[in-house]
Order: sequence, then C-alpha cells, then structure tokens
Amino acid sequence: MTKQQFQTAPGYYPSPWSGEDGGPRRLQAATGLPGLNIQAGEALRIKASRRLATGNMVVLRDPGEDYLMHVDTLRDKLGLHCYSHVEKLDPDTLKPLKKSPRLAGGTWWPGGMCAHRNGDLYVTFGRWTHRLNSDCELLASYQLPQDLPYNSHVVLDNGFIVTKPIASDVSTAIVVLDPDTMQEACLHTPMPEPSISRLSAIGNQVYVTGVSTIYRYEFDADSRTLTLDEDWSLDYVGNTSQEYGWDPVLDGDNIWFMDNGKHSMGRTSLSMLKAGINPTPNNLIRVSRHDASNHSISPVCGISNGSVTNPPLYCPQRRIVVAFDSSNSVVRAWRHNPETEVLSELWTRQNFGMGGHTIYYPDTGEIVTADYQSLKTLRGLLEGENSVVLDIETGLEKARVAMGNYMQSAVFPAPGWGRDFYWLGLDRITRIAVERKI
Repeated sequence: MTKQQFQTAPGYYPSPWSGEDGGPRRLQAATGLPGLNIQAGEALRIKASRRLATGNMVVLRDPGEDYLMHVDTLRDKLGLHCYSHVEKLDPDTLKPLKKSPRLAGGTWWPGGMCAHRNGDLYVTFGRWTHRLNSDCELLASYQLPQDLPYNSHVVLDNGFIVTKPIASDVSTAIVVLDPDTMQEACLHTPMPEPSISRLSAIGNQVYVTGVSTIYRYEFDADSRTLTLDEDWSLDYVGNTSQEYGWDPVLDGDNIWFMDNGKHSMGRTSLSMLKAGINPTPNNLIRVSRHDASNHSISPVCGISNGSVTNPPLYCPQRRIVVAFDSSNSVVRAWRHNPETEVLSELWTRQNFGMGGHTIYYPDTGEIVTADYQSLKTLRGLLEGENSVVLDIETGLEKARVAMGNYMQSAVFPAPGWGRDFYWLGLDRITRIAVERKI
C-alpha cells in the first residue's frame, strides 16, 4: 500500500481512515482499501478485544499504524474533569506500542482525533485541542474559549482545524485553529443558536447543524476570516415539534442528516432502544448545497418516539441513502435520483438495533454496523451488541458476531488494513476479521 492510493480530503493524512467517519464529509467510506468481500463459507471472528474506560475512535496513518483515542469517565461520575489518552496500537493484538501523556480535557463528551496532512495527530476533547507526533509525544496544547465539552473537529482543505462545543441551551462559538501555531486563526465566531451535532466540511466550507437550523460558514485562509453564508440555511424544525438534528453527511451536491436527536440513552438506559423522548417519528432530511430551498423531509419509518444519535449513510456511487430509527429498531434504505430528488425505497429491516457510526466499503457495497438487542427478554438474556455486515443494495445480512458489549455503541469504528475492522464499544475495543467457518 502507498500513500498515493488513498484519496483523502487534502487537509488529512493520506490513509484509508485518517479521521472520524473517514473524513470531514462523513461518508464513512474506507478509501483505497478493498472491501471485506465476505463469501459463502466465511464468517466474522473476534481476533482481539480490550476493555477501556471509554473508547472513542481509531484512526489510521501509514500502513500498520493504528491510533486509539480513549478517555477517563470515572472522574466525570465523581464530578471531576476528565482526561484523554492516545495510544499507538499493535494492529493485530491491540496492545499499546506507544502512549501519550495524560491530556488535559474537561467535561466528558466523546471528542475526536485525526491524522493531519502534516503527519501529526490532533485531539480535541473537553475544552482542549492537543497536537502530538506519530510517537504520541505531546507537542502543543490550546485551551478552547468556552468551558463546555467540544465534540471533535474537522480539517479544511487549507489545513486549518475547526471545532465547536456541544450545547442545547447556551450559545456556542466556532473556533478555527492554525495547525502550526496552535492558536486561534481568527476571533471565535458565535453561532445564531446552540448546536448539538458535530461539524462537517467540504473544501473550506463548514456545515453546522444548530438545534433548529443548519448553517454554512466559509473560512478564508488569506484574510483569516470565518464568514456565515447569509444566503444559505434551512430551518428544518419550522413550526413542528421535532427535536434537534445530528451530524450532516455531504455527498457533494446534498447534505443528509436526521432529526429527533434528543433521547434518554446514558441517563436511563444502556441503549437507544425505546429511548426516544419526542412523541413524533424521526426524519431523514436532505438539503441541496447549491440552494437550501431545494430540500425534502421524509419520515424514516413513521413510528412515534423515533430517535437517533448519529448520521445516516450515503453512497454517492450507488446513490443509496441508509437511515435508521434507533429507538424503534428500524433501518431503511432508498435509491436517490439526483435529477428529480425522488427517494425510491429499496429495503427495510425491522427489529434491527442500529445506533452507531458505520464503515462502508464502496467496491463491495458492504456496510459494517451493529445490531443491539435488549439484554433481558421473555426468552432470557441476550447477547447485547452484535457486529453485522449488511449488503447496501439488498439489506441482506452477510455475517454477524456477538461482541459482548452490553452498552450500545454510539462512537466510531474504523477499517483495518486487511479483511478486518475495529469496533469501538463504549467500554471496549474489538478487532474483528473475516475467516473461514469452522
């Protein structure tokens, strides 16, 4: 494998997975890697597993270089600030080869990490962003302006780093960091409203889902200015009773995201099952990058108390969008006609507890996801979260394996370097590979 075969966004290191969701557009697609290509007589097997306080994500750098970000959460339960940690992993055994020092953080919320085009790692967690080299040595740190948890960052094509905090009831400001100086490139910019979701970006444009409206900003590196596009926005809530949306996915022409993001997971339950708080169904929302008046809002399944905590999946090559209602355990896929913007249903899966981020292999059309089932039923104790590979065209299951995760994952998986991948549960990391059935 060479760096040249990995078509990453220009701000990121050339690897198959140099940031969360595979890059700032959140297409969740592994670039430059062949798919798992699971055949008859093959199965998924757990090859290694490790308990963590709270796992967050794995990113890949050069072939065989895997980096894990995890955080301390026990301190949060004690009302104390949490710290983040970065490890360079053995890609097969998951044993740490290098470890960062304890990195300053703050209030817990899953942050993020990326491999930057300059070769260094950048970590945002709590109210801090850190720069580390490939040996996990700390090079520089910056304390972010608001005493709130910042939910990761994106890297623009010009290399600048953009982040913001998560909040539902107080104003949030967007911060642009110079990757070389680790200082703000311009004065942080308050948003018109609070924002829960993570940022997404294409080129030097940043898309921000506020609690009722999605916005677009552009950063000019020459003038060091971040500008709100006054001519582009969509009030996706309007006069309805829908709740806030989560992370937007950028296919190049359209933005895709889901609403009704408010739920009870983590407060009263181990999973998203029946965790919807709002009585309405959740929606899949599409809005054109070229004209925000060109948009559509479609119920995922139409069942009340629908909810999610993550983005949908969109495949630009096949023009397929996959959305889900985690609260009601429904997954649904449509074919998208870019000329008419019509969605034609392809398949639906019921009783499938999909809740987290995914990995998508464009060449084979395989989706790596997870199915979470209630731990306690009339039939007894179930297995919790299973790793599952689905065919994007049909929704048919190609393979599954029980992981022993009793809390549903809402964080970030990553592909491996062969016919394997890494699944991050909130309490463990698991390496899963394709093997012949025994």
